[in-house]
Amino acid sequence: MDIGNNEMEQKIPEKLISALGTAALAAAFAVWCAGSDHSVWGLTAAAVSALLMLALCLRFVPVWCGTWRVSAPVSRREPDGGRICAKIFAAVILWDIFILLLGYVLRMALGVTESPAQYLEFWRCTDSRHYLAIAEDWYLSEGEWDRLVQLVFLPGYPVLVRVFKLVTGNYLYAGLIVSALCFAGSGCLMYKLLRLDMSHEAALRGLKLFVLCPAAFFFVCPMSESLYLLCCLACIYLVRCGKTLAGCLLGAYAAFTRSLGILLLAPVLFELIGRRAKPREYAAALIIPVGFAGYCLINYLVAGDFFKFMEYQRVHWNQQLGWFFNTAAYQTEYAAASAVSRPTDFWGLWLPNVLAQLISLIIVTASAKKLRPAYTAWFIAYFAVAIGATWLLSAPRYLAALPVLPAAMALLTERKSAEKAALVLSLLCGLAYFTVFLLRWQVW
Repeated sequence: MDIGNNEMEQKIPEKLISALGTAALAAAFAVWCAGSDHSVWGLTAAAVSALLMLALCLRFVPVWCGTWRVSAPVSRREPDGGRICAKIFAAVILWDIFILLLGYVLRMALGVTESPAQYLEFWRCTDSRHYLAIAEDWYLSEGEWDRLVQLVFLPGYPVLVRVFKLVTGNYLYAGLIVSALCFAGSGCLMYKLLRLDMSHEAALRGLKLFVLCPAAFFFVCPMSESLYLLCCLACIYLVRCGKTLAGCLLGAYAAFTRSLGILLLAPVLFELIGRRAKPREYAAALIIPVGFAGYCLINYLVAGDFFKFMEYQRVHWNQQLGWFFNTAAYQTEYAAASAVSRPTDFWGLWLPNVLAQLISLIIVTASAKKLRPAYTAWFIAYFAVAIGATWLLSAPRYLAALPVLPAAMALLTERKSAEKAALVLSLLCGLAYFTVFLLRWQVW
């Protein structure tokens, strides 16, 4: 009888957190609905997004509370040695080169006539040109508006490109090399991080699903995704292995590379609380936001305002923080409107964005009972912020840079048939998405 009462008492916090969370999400959705003028399609998409998030949170809370009831030790590193990492590094480098070569072949097949050097210049498209311009000229305090607003792009990646340019003599080539090296390094750390919780076979499965994801070509681009992912993986891996200070220093560089790096506080704090960490480790976690603070200082030195980037985002890109379900609503409406009149926008922009959001929610919800709670907490925070943007064009790219999804996929594809289906589907979707990117059908 005492055991039963004890179990019921232990579940009281779970029920309270779940009830408060449900009420908060329902209230936010109700207030949003009251002030919105979306169509039936938009409201339906928003409701589906909100319900999926609610289902995820309700599945997450019991696992979270159950984990925190007992102290977890520092994760034991599996003795795989350096040979497997060397093989992974080489394989991902070859995959990076293959993507570049495949792009050249596909553009020729699509009727584009260009030399290899001209083809490489194509990779300046999307945000790459902004990062490369910052690497070359840094941020400008006066001049053309298009150059001033580049202050919204964080400096972590351009700094490294500038260093590698000393070797290559060319900013574009330096950017491609930095991205390739970081992509390969991310593959190694993805495997090592998954190996802390999984068998060798499962970790390799997660790694394959990572490098073959439909948006993998963004890690080849001279943009910040590959560096950001590398820093995030290194941060979590080192923290889990007990090297909290080193991990949080790399977490700070992630926050110096992308503002979403601040959200590393979620998984780091979950891990520290779960293992009853010492006070100095919590203090080390406060280093992570320092990276973003450094970026704010650059804003002040360049434009006289620590938060000038927020003004530029709002004025130039109509970008502010909103509700993730609002994003599902307006993107669904734009998808419906463009399906016939602007098919390039439908296939390249709106449909991939909507699918990326919904599928990622489904994947993490389905795996929440098995997934490490720190990872689920990271996904919830990351999804709410990244997808909550009021003018989101890059959901597939942002979600590809979140290591939680390969971990969740590895847990859901234990059966060989499921693994093969996931890999084939990823390859086919990746080929289609890469093709529309090469056609510049509004893929951002």
